[in-house]
Amino acid sequence: MSRAVIRDSLSISIAVGTYGAAFGVASVAAGLSVAQTCALSLLLFSGASQFAVAGVLGAGGSAMSAIAASALLALRNGFYGARMAPLLQVRGFKRLLASQITIDESTAVALAHEEKSVGDARKGFWLTGGGIYLFWNLATLLGALGANSLGDPAQWGLDATIPAAFLGLLWPRLKSNISRLVALAAICLALLLTPFLSPGLPIIACVLIPIIAGWQVRN
Repeated sequence: MSRAVIRDSLSISIAVGTYGAAFGVASVAAGLSVAQTCALSLLLFSGASQFAVAGVLGAGGSAMSAIAASALLALRNGFYGARMAPLLQVRGFKRLLASQITIDESTAVALAHEEKSVGDARKGFWLTGGGIYLFWNLATLLGALGANSLGDPAQWGLDATIPAAFLGLLWPRLKSNISRLVALAAICLALLLTPFLSPGLPIIACVLIPIIAGWQVRN
């Protein structure tokens, strides 16, 4: 395993995983118990979806509304799974484990190293996904237990580490003019929709841009 894979995986795992404390705080503040909060991180393990559940329930919404919002935000993980399946080539119980940690960050790290080595891409996926799972769940527990005294973790600047990490992984992959235009269009669309849509939905809407671009290129 190359040093670059270890560096990218561990740095992102620690940065993203630590922000699980924010979910722990938000979930308990929304009325969920510590056990319920930890169960969401252990079983659901999708930051945007978890925040959606806590937000809907905290606002007085029904369980069905919370599930619907969570499922909508988790749609992107299905696309990640379709992309990662031929790369990972896992079966049985290992495939179940892979599906649990197929998230934004594990997919990004794997694809960032795919051109150099398929082996490094696979190792980056497992190390990043497993690392975030560990740190996220530990941070969730600490955040839930210390919800009253922790304050807002966004004040620590942790909320900025996640997009910064993505930018660092994405930037070297923008090698063609079309990829740069797609990225720029996605940024503009997300910024345009952010004031009007719930958190997470502007990002999902950006999926339309590469689909349209790909259709145009093929035609």
